[in-house]
Amino acid sequence: MARGQAKQYLGLAGRPMLWHALRALCAVAVETVFVVLSAEDREFARHDWSAFGARVEPLYCGGATRRDSVYNGLVAASALVDVDDWMLVHDAARPCVPRADIEALIAECSADAIGGVLALPIAETVKRAGKDEAGVQRIAGTEDRTQLWLAQTPQMFRAGLLAQALRSAGGGVTDEASAVERLGLRPRLVTGSRENLKVTYPEDLAIATAILAAR
Repeated sequence: MARGQAKQYLGLAGRPMLWHALRALCAVAVETVFVVLSAEDREFARHDWSAFGARVEPLYCGGATRRDSVYNGLVAASALVDVDDWMLVHDAARPCVPRADIEALIAECSADAIGGVLALPIAETVKRAGKDEAGVQRIAGTEDRTQLWLAQTPQMFRAGLLAQALRSAGGGVTDEASAVERLGLRPRLVTGSRENLKVTYPEDLAIATAILAAR
């Protein structure tokens, strides 16, 4: 984003981006929302989270990677969480996730032995890239998009299974489902929506603002 500020605290519709992500989770049947923060984070305490009452619990145990942060958060919350409790892992950079999507994830995964993720089937043609002798990016092939989905968050798994998966996965996993897959399990795909964009590029702020304004 190159905005000189941690992305989760960038202003969005008059609030920090993180506020909107928390509101989405607090709008459904979630008992506690653990917010995993860097140990050096001083910004969280400067904002007003009172709209969420006592349901938001900051944990200053973030790690160098997503895997590290989620695992550290599970360890830090272990005294308050049973191994069979369902955990939803959400990204603060997805502030527009619709309530209906989260409710669908909870409904479908609660009846699943493994758990699952919100995701979208890919609609665009997908090209695999490769560089030629001059270092120019070229098309190296075209993928079968009918078998490809874009993973979103929240991702929902039982606390014990997720902790086991992340502990054994080590580095190299980019989401919770990837870690669970390494255990030989196949998480469920729950169809989400295009509104649940991940704010990554500067123009995404305008798109997210428009989505929130339309609600």
